[in-house]
Amino acid sequence: MKQALKQIEKDIFAVFDHLHCHAEISWEEVQTTKFIKEQLEKEGYHTHTFEDCTGVIGEIGEGDFTVALRADMDALWQEKDGKWQAVHSCGHDSHSTMALGVVKLFNRMGYKPPGKLKVIFQPAEEKGAGALKMLEKKVIDGVDFLYGVHLRPIQELRSGYASPSICHGASQTVTGVIKGVSAHGARPHLGINVIEVGSSLIQEIGKIHMDPQVPASIKMTAFHAGGPNANVIPDRAEFTLDLRAQNNDVMNELEYKLTQIAEGLSAIYDADIKLKSEIKLPAAQVDPTAQEMMEHAIIEVMGQDCCAPPVITSGGEDFHFYSLMKEDLKTTMLGLGCDLTPGLHHPDMTFNKDDILNGVLILASTVMKTFERGKK
Repeated sequence: MKQALKQIEKDIFAVFDHLHCHAEISWEEVQTTKFIKEQLEKEGYHTHTFEDCTGVIGEIGEGDFTVALRADMDALWQEKDGKWQAVHSCGHDSHSTMALGVVKLFNRMGYKPPGKLKVIFQPAEEKGAGALKMLEKKVIDGVDFLYGVHLRPIQELRSGYASPSICHGASQTVTGVIKGVSAHGARPHLGINVIEVGSSLIQEIGKIHMDPQVPASIKMTAFHAGGPNANVIPDRAEFTLDLRAQNNDVMNELEYKLTQIAEGLSAIYDADIKLKSEIKLPAAQVDPTAQEMMEHAIIEVMGQDCCAPPVITSGGEDFHFYSLMKEDLKTTMLGLGCDLTPGLHHPDMTFNKDDILNGVLILASTVMKTFERGKK
């Protein structure tokens, strides 16, 4: 398998260079979809796209047993080199490259899956909505095992190491509006100052206590109120909260306590506080059999000493909607070390691109081992 990979290394890095230089944000991955579709069809895969959204599915083989790979496609909108632009600072270009690399490697090896192989290129992971859209499109129906991959920052895994699972935590973005009563700055008793309400909200969410054995946090990340006139008490504020918890039960409890605080402050100040959940991602539910297949593949490709334990991270991933919504689906994500610095979502993020080849080999081996298990 490694010898076959050497023959297509240039093709794989050419794919990465193209995707990296043609980044597109969530739901706008039009050219990315077109490029990947062409690559899949070039390798003999049947493809399927959608009229109302981006994304492309490649399929080959037939049978009752189905293994799937999922790669995300979208970039982030960030300021880089003094210009706002789409930037692949989360590594989705490398994830799509690895999935296409598996397709190309299998063809070079002459490997024919003894079942159906489905390769899912999913849009809008950064919006937390792409996986739900693919579930709506029923692309996971009939799939037995689903594998994903994500580059890991250097703080979690160094280059040359890989983990058979990523235990993402649950995450949620909550936006809110506070409505008070405007008044003259000289007569504050006639108004309801939304900045004071917001300040109390910050203080109260800081007093939330959760089980210390389970990592969890809630913090305000944006607050906007007031205008150019310093002598006017503002009557409207908008804010954003970021919620994190390592499991779904604690996230539900955190959300409940936030709701109770908002209701209590509304009553105390006679203000109106409305909360809205914008993005809510579930915590990982890793299947032990899928993790075992991935672990064996890592050991085969990189050796026992390079197989790291499961990565536990507070970051979120919409990949875990698949297992949450389809309980019989066996899933895990490959955590790939690559000396990624300074961190995910940093506009100047960089990593050791040679580790893409390790990812291709591990994912290919995992798929092959899973098909072999499915025949038993």
